[in-house]
Amino acid sequence: MRIISNGDVERVLDAGECMAALEAAYRELAQGQAANRPRNHTYFPSEDPGHPGFRFRFKSQEGGNTASGVWALRITSDMAGIELLEGGVRRRRLLPVATGGTFCGLITLYSMTRLEPVAIIHDSYIQKMRVGATTALGIREMANPDVTRAGLFGSGWQAQAHLEYLLRVRPTVSEVRVYSPTREHREQFARTWSAKTGKRIVAVDSPRGAVEGCQVVICATAGYDPCFDGSWLEPGTHVTSITSPDGTAMRRELDDTTFDRADVITVLSREQVEHDNQVDIMGPVDRGVKSFDDIADLGTLLLGKAPGRTAPDQITLFANNTGMGLQFAAVGAYVLAKCEQLGLGHVVPTEWFLEETSP
Repeated sequence: MRIISNGDVERVLDAGECMAALEAAYRELAQGQAANRPRNHTYFPSEDPGHPGFRFRFKSQEGGNTASGVWALRITSDMAGIELLEGGVRRRRLLPVATGGTFCGLITLYSMTRLEPVAIIHDSYIQKMRVGATTALGIREMANPDVTRAGLFGSGWQAQAHLEYLLRVRPTVSEVRVYSPTREHREQFARTWSAKTGKRIVAVDSPRGAVEGCQVVICATAGYDPCFDGSWLEPGTHVTSITSPDGTAMRRELDDTTFDRADVITVLSREQVEHDNQVDIMGPVDRGVKSFDDIADLGTLLLGKAPGRTAPDQITLFANNTGMGLQFAAVGAYVLAKCEQLGLGHVVPTEWFLEETSP
């Protein structure tokens, strides 16, 4: 069995191959050739002594697909809570309280033919890439093809990946307007990524500046409250978000107006909408604007079995509404194969993890 670090993952994980592996997995899920258990969060009343209100949280998700040949179990053992930013903005924060000021997030891959574990992989770099790649699939399928200006909410880890993937699927974009609550962060992000991409990445001073005049609006934050007022959206805009209620915290990046104005809504997982009571996505259904049958999942859209954008002036919305174990199987199998080819990671005896009797 191979133990693979984030550094190993970053060395071998190509952005295009990541997106291709995920697209294949979503198609397989829609065709019954993959399986996924809804993500689950469990909080326990064990608080960090230096951060009142931050409690132990255990998150798990699992899934697998035919193409990968593996079943993935992804877990994070967190100390999670809420911090306040400038202007009273609320954001989820995880504390690095593991040994040496670190975090604990692991993906275990199991062979679906030999049963045994074949890899344990650090999760954070795959986490970053799989979210950005999934958002990119939604942009590729639903945004107008001639996008030149985009708005981006967020200036952190996820925002970086989303910017890179946006430019991969819509290279016509020449300007990205970035807003996050901390001026220093958004301005530094704009400087850094203007230099990296050769595009005009501009920090704006208000949420409205990252919406008006933008044909794509991306929310890639750890926030708890809507990023902008949906009445600001212009016809033809594609909107995407990565935060919805998770069954324990009522986080959301998009307001009711945005969901009600959307002509087309697609989600990553319809199952998770019901499992977590994602009231943001169910809002248009509860208010009689749409039926749940009008909301498709991404795999169905990729197979051409659900309508995407049908007119240039439609407002389209993709809610990247959950993490899926299936994603970690698809991308993890690719990472494992590349690490085996290059001899990366640490190999330990598989028999350490096997037993001679069954429960």
